[in-house]
Amino acid sequence: MVAAENRFDVVVAGGGPAGLSAALAIAAAGLTVAVVDPLADPARDRRTSALMVASVRMLRRLGVWSDCAAEAAPLERLRIIDDTGRLVRAPSVEFAASEIGEAAFGWNIHNRVLVATLRRRIGEMPSAHLIVATVTGIELDADGAVVRLADGSRLAAALVVAADGRRSLCRRAAGIAVDEWSYDQAALVTDLEHERPHCGVSTEFHGCNGPFTLVPLPGDRSSLVWVDRPRAVETFAALSPEGLAGEIERRSHRLLGRVRAAARCATYRLSGLNARRYAARRVALVGEAAHVIPPIGAQGLNLGLRDAAMIAEIVADAFEAGRDIGGEEVCTAYDAARRIDIVSRAGAVDLLNRTLLSDFVPLQALRAAGLRVLSGIGPIRRLIVREGIAPTHGLPRIMRPADGDGMTAGSLPYAAVE
Repeated sequence: MVAAENRFDVVVAGGGPAGLSAALAIAAAGLTVAVVDPLADPARDRRTSALMVASVRMLRRLGVWSDCAAEAAPLERLRIIDDTGRLVRAPSVEFAASEIGEAAFGWNIHNRVLVATLRRRIGEMPSAHLIVATVTGIELDADGAVVRLADGSRLAAALVVAADGRRSLCRRAAGIAVDEWSYDQAALVTDLEHERPHCGVSTEFHGCNGPFTLVPLPGDRSSLVWVDRPRAVETFAALSPEGLAGEIERRSHRLLGRVRAAARCATYRLSGLNARRYAARRVALVGEAAHVIPPIGAQGLNLGLRDAAMIAEIVADAFEAGRDIGGEEVCTAYDAARRIDIVSRAGAVDLLNRTLLSDFVPLQALRAAGLRVLSGIGPIRRLIVREGIAPTHGLPRIMRPADGDGMTAGSLPYAAVE
């Protein structure tokens, strides 16, 4: 038997941005939720995330954004520059958020800031609990789920939200298979200070071995995601901060003038993963437990936050209707609701990345033609840009504009509005 104090409606395994956001949205619907995470120091995460408008809208309605907005920088324009040096080259393309009626496409923020703010908000919710522990196993049956922790204690729930990353124990326990692939690429991530202002412009240089992306941070600072061959990334990471700064200036054509690189940088190999189902046997996958894609186009975390918003919405609707919140009906609905968004965006990012790596001239020409269309045909350009920052159809209610569907933010049943 599981003690009464260890019984919850939902257990979230994993305390990253997607898991914490799912927990907040579920708790705001009036359900009890426990987040289980070993609580690694968020300061160790050197990555930033460009949160698109819909993601920020969700965080604002969950009472999170006001506490971290000062440490985020707006992305008012996006610039793509073909730096391949190939015979067939695409034109440079620049998009302004004002073209689609937005002040910014999104905001760039350090992951550590976002996670710390989400944790504080969890602590303020009476029906949400943060448990510092490691999940070691899950028992699943028709009546519910039991989550085993490393200290021997057990938690019971109707649904487990698996936010425990690409090697998800919860996903394996549910018997969900995955497709995995790898790229002959690695990424270097660091922060920069620079002498010229970025003016709210995120710039992505498309090179033969991957993109080199400068994303604004507050002040005269930017975050860098540099994708290249693994050996090259190892070489750059081993340089002194001064040596790395020189390489960054060369690679960016001194777009931001002289730069100063942070004393430390992080590197990781690029790979891809997609779960064959996004929910089964009382386990729903969110974030990298469900999908992993290369860091191109700011899709990864935004996909994960849409996962979090959608599972919260479906669970809230089932709860209000008196249905089993972890039953097959909920799992099937969540899988169907997320499939098109995830598969289409993962496929688009994979295709774009492979066209950069390919020496096949017709494929290079296809990529160049696509960017030329984006550059010159207004209606298509606006449609693709708007779809790029969030899906036009199937967006969770908590992420929709208040006047887009006749709802005000306060009418959303699970949204805790600031």
